[in-house]
Amino acid sequence: MQSPLDWPPVPGAFRPSPFPNPVLHALHGLARALLFPAYWALDQLLGCWAPIARPSCLKWLRAAAGAGGALLLLMLIGLPLALPGLLLWLPLQAWRRPFCYQPPPQCWAPPAPWRPPAEPVRCFGFLSANVCLLPDGLARFSNLLHTQRRAEAVGTVLLAGLRPLRYGTMGCSPPGTGAPGGVLIATVPAGLDFVCLQEVFDLRAARSLVSRLAPNLGPVLYDVGTFGLQPGPHLKLLGSGLLLASRYPLLRAAFRSFPDSRREDALASKGLLSAQAQVGILDGRRIVGFLHCTHLHAPIEDGPLRCRQLTLLLDWAEQFEAESRHTDEVVAFSVLLGDLNFDNCSPNQALEQEHQLFSLFRDPCRLGTRQEQPWALGTLLSTSRLHHSVACSPEMLRRALEKEEGRHHFLAGPCHGSPRAEPWRGRRLDYITYREAPGGLLSPEVEQVTFSTALAGLTDHLAVGLRLRISMPS
Repeated sequence: MQSPLDWPPVPGAFRPSPFPNPVLHALHGLARALLFPAYWALDQLLGCWAPIARPSCLKWLRAAAGAGGALLLLMLIGLPLALPGLLLWLPLQAWRRPFCYQPPPQCWAPPAPWRPPAEPVRCFGFLSANVCLLPDGLARFSNLLHTQRRAEAVGTVLLAGLRPLRYGTMGCSPPGTGAPGGVLIATVPAGLDFVCLQEVFDLRAARSLVSRLAPNLGPVLYDVGTFGLQPGPHLKLLGSGLLLASRYPLLRAAFRSFPDSRREDALASKGLLSAQAQVGILDGRRIVGFLHCTHLHAPIEDGPLRCRQLTLLLDWAEQFEAESRHTDEVVAFSVLLGDLNFDNCSPNQALEQEHQLFSLFRDPCRLGTRQEQPWALGTLLSTSRLHHSVACSPEMLRRALEKEEGRHHFLAGPCHGSPRAEPWRGRRLDYITYREAPGGLLSPEVEQVTFSTALAGLTDHLAVGLRLRISMPS
């Protein structure tokens, strides 16, 4: 058994393959290869009918008819391979762990462990971003094209912000005298330690991101979800879309799938991904942090279903922390983050806004129900304007969102039927919340919240960052 003083700790509970032996892993790869031609053709066929802007209706109809006919033929040709592939793929899901683990390379070195009281304070940076990396045809319904190219670009943007960290310091800013503030920036927030992405549904896109993040950041959990036939019964063909990358060693992880889903979310395995990371050592004991990543049900009208999901994930988070935490461990933070698919401005989302989540976890952008901090911003962009030259430039979009006229133009507004908000802020769907650690040995304090336009032109959301300052109470 390894000592808490070992650094980095050996992640004994993790293995790269989600299957218990290489034979099952190979069979799963074969099943996916058999399914891919029909899957690709169906995906492209769906993309032909996406309601994106079309310069000429007649010209578009002719092009769609030609491309659709070729894709339909290709899909029919692929069906004889897809049927045995599906029959092989379905039973294999019973043996599959609900995530893949990508270990960092052997040359990887995590940050030096935090050792209070010699180092009384350390800051930790968190980033949450919905990157809309759906299969290409489905992404077109959000007016986004070329999923594989966007995945490469998202990885490049994240790395541009992460590289300086390998040689940076762990220091924090001096304690502030007032309430924490929010800033709008055009780059990836500095000092990132944990990155949680949503809507990484496409496996090729996920692997592209993993190939960039793991060598430069650290361990990555991806391809998260419980697939195949699930209780209900439900057929899950897409995962949760969650991806978690960490600069610190991961000790344990678990995923739980929401039992209910409807409409466009019916085929996706949305749920809660929880992970425990070791961030330091105190008096011979491990200092750990907990991360809970999620993406709630999307359809606007299904508020009661989202509330049930919120209640479930709170129970699951408590259960995971209780099962993971040893009596001699010290907890630095517990953070819940992701796309919750409701805002704090629309009156018809009062059920979610008044959920007990906000009495257990602190949302630094929120003052109360339908009351936001004066610096808080909406994070959902207007789909119809994603290809505007301003919306594709991080710096130009940042400058536009600094003014109410720009926010009106580029941010999606409150739900249909809601009164116009004054001042206009848009819908904030992306959250990073935190709570006090049990035991009271370490205390979290918000240093800064960031709204980032760094992914402009690559997705339909702003990225949200949180910098937590953890210290020992005096």
